[in-house]
Amino acid sequence: MLKRLGRAVTARPWSALLFVVIFLVNALVVGTGVTDRLHNGGTSDPGSESARAAVLLEQSFPASSPNLVLEVSAKAGGSVDAPEAARAGARLGERLAFEPDVVGVTSYWQTGVEGLRSADRGTALIVARIEGDENHAKDVFDRLAPRYRGSPAGLEQLDVRLGGTVAVREEMQSTIADDLVRAELIALPITLLILVLVFRGLIAALLPLAVGICAILGTNAALRVITGFTEVSVFAQNLTTALGLGLAIDYALLIVRRFREERERGLEVREAVATTLDTAGRAVLFSALTVAVSLSAMLVFPLYFLRSFAYAGISVVLIAAAAALVLLPALLTLLGGRIDALKIRLPGGAARSGREPGAGWHRTATLVMRRAPLFALGITALLLVAGLPFLRVQFAAADDRQLPTGSEARVVQQTIREGFTASATGVIDVVVHSGATGSTGAGSPDREELGRFAAKLSALPGVTEVSTPLGDYRSGAPSGESGPADSVRTADGLGHLSVVPAAGGGDVSQANQDLVGEIRRAGADFPALRPVVGGQAATLVDSKHAIAVRLLPAGALIVGATLLLVFLLTGSLLIPLQAVLLNALSLTAMFGVVVWVFQDGHLSGLLGFTPTGAVETTLPVLMFCVAFGLSMDYGVFLLSRVKEEYGRGHDPRKAVADGIRHTGGLITAAALILSVVLVAIGTSRITNTKMLGLGVALAVLVDATVVRCLLVPAVMALGGHATWWAPAPLKRFQERFGLREESPAPAGGAGGADRTDSGPGPDGRHDPDPDPGPGPVLAAKES
Repeated sequence: MLKRLGRAVTARPWSALLFVVIFLVNALVVGTGVTDRLHNGGTSDPGSESARAAVLLEQSFPASSPNLVLEVSAKAGGSVDAPEAARAGARLGERLAFEPDVVGVTSYWQTGVEGLRSADRGTALIVARIEGDENHAKDVFDRLAPRYRGSPAGLEQLDVRLGGTVAVREEMQSTIADDLVRAELIALPITLLILVLVFRGLIAALLPLAVGICAILGTNAALRVITGFTEVSVFAQNLTTALGLGLAIDYALLIVRRFREERERGLEVREAVATTLDTAGRAVLFSALTVAVSLSAMLVFPLYFLRSFAYAGISVVLIAAAAALVLLPALLTLLGGRIDALKIRLPGGAARSGREPGAGWHRTATLVMRRAPLFALGITALLLVAGLPFLRVQFAAADDRQLPTGSEARVVQQTIREGFTASATGVIDVVVHSGATGSTGAGSPDREELGRFAAKLSALPGVTEVSTPLGDYRSGAPSGESGPADSVRTADGLGHLSVVPAAGGGDVSQANQDLVGEIRRAGADFPALRPVVGGQAATLVDSKHAIAVRLLPAGALIVGATLLLVFLLTGSLLIPLQAVLLNALSLTAMFGVVVWVFQDGHLSGLLGFTPTGAVETTLPVLMFCVAFGLSMDYGVFLLSRVKEEYGRGHDPRKAVADGIRHTGGLITAAALILSVVLVAIGTSRITNTKMLGLGVALAVLVDATVVRCLLVPAVMALGGHATWWAPAPLKRFQERFGLREESPAPAGGAGGADRTDSGPGPDGRHDPDPDPGPGPVLAAKES
């Protein structure tokens, strides 16, 4: 099939290029403005109890879940209780209450609640809720911000800063968009420079970038279409850039290098392109399938944050592979020998020209296999030790501390954390139903039953106060003051209780998460009220549960698909198991470093982020799926070539050594370039994006060097011929349906890279390693 595709493209290369240009123009038009349609959220389970509570609160008690905060300070360090400041603050609250789409405005000057005033009396809060979904709330916020930020007209005696979740979301989206542009400006020139060094020519170096541009623009268009059907996280664009460039370069490196080999064997241009697609093209197709399968595991989870990366990742992988299999053959056909135009001569190039390509990698692999037990045990122990910090991982939800330290929304939230009482944040919400049928039946919750429930909650360890329609409960007894709460804590047959925890440590501290479980267990004793628990701590508890219960199905999908695909590639039962175990082992260093750096705070000053003592709940799942897929990408490159060499009748050790000789430099160059892109993404000012970029970059480098070129040959040497065993029926199945590279017959080129050894030496014996070569340091240039 791929050979037929190659012949069709080479027969009409200009038609193929025209098709690609039309695709790019349409993708550019469709993908315009995709960032404005993306969301900053998706880390909660929409089917959970806390999600149901959030819906009920928004419908019936909008004031209980404000998403907009105005931090109001009196100028010149004055008190917010001063007459002039108090009058201005009251007018500011009234002005906000009359804004369209703004409800539940609660002001310190309106209520006198001390929780809305800082301890030094210099700052007070006005909280409100902007109605509608995230996109509508963003539009309303963009309209309000210029009129309320700073000193609003007619209220020059006040200083106003805007915070709340809607402000954090707005700053997060704008910061990510700016960081993404900067990352591209950093990555593209460095990537082009490395490609010039790898290909030793400018024309060949531009080919991978062309494939990458196709992948990125095409995926932006795909995401724009997907946003019409479901929510997509704004963070998914970062993965689009990283994988778009990284995989495009991987695939282009493999195809262009194989095309050069076929030309060196004496094939004319069109036949070389067709043969390249039938060999390297199979590896590209197989690699795309394995990476897509790894990323598709995130579709198992109900959190749209994770699902978004599956949408973006699968799209970019398939588009990159399609571009590599259509655009590259067309360009190679038209360029032919001109692909080596504008060649770059490197110092010492003449001295290296007579050396066997990849001899340094061949020597390294041979050395490793001679001492296979030592390398296998030593590297395995090293990677396990590097992963030990992950055993103490703590999970939490992302908050405003993801933002740069000077951002307005973060400053507001930090002021609230440091200067206001715990009751201003961290409240656990409980919605109770009436005895009437239906969740919103008429009437109020049964007062006697509600009183007993509130008293039980107030008696729980760690609870300071429970505010209910009946009043405030402390130490198991009502305060006797119902106050105005009756009018705001009952609606549509529902009642709203606010449980104020005593523990510090933040809204989603472990103590607050434990308290959510206690409240839910207490609510089970009051079935008539049907209590529903929500709030930030409850959302985190439910998110962790949603991820935990789906880890096994997601893992089974990745492992099962990987075992099947690697078997179809190799025809072995042992190699698929080895691939899964070694891929997982290669990720241990990434997880250990993530905890050591981002949770514990080491290097936080150098990297420019604020450690929170925890890792965002969804990040390990995302990083595992992405890094596992990329590890399989490099594994396919190596195994496909080793399988080809083994199929020629070589013994297992020689097949591994020759496979690494052909692919070691390619894998190293590809990993280096992808790491540059990921590190550029890691320069983001958003902590989660920084963690994703730098963490996966580390995993890629460890896998491409330590695992792929040292641990894999050691393990395969230990297995010997048994590594390639499979029962006869499975062998026949693989031979019929397997995705494998065909071993091309030798052609007339004298110095082709497909040689399995260097030919006989002066003494008549074959020396598979006539010259140690430049070794791994220059591997990228050797490719």
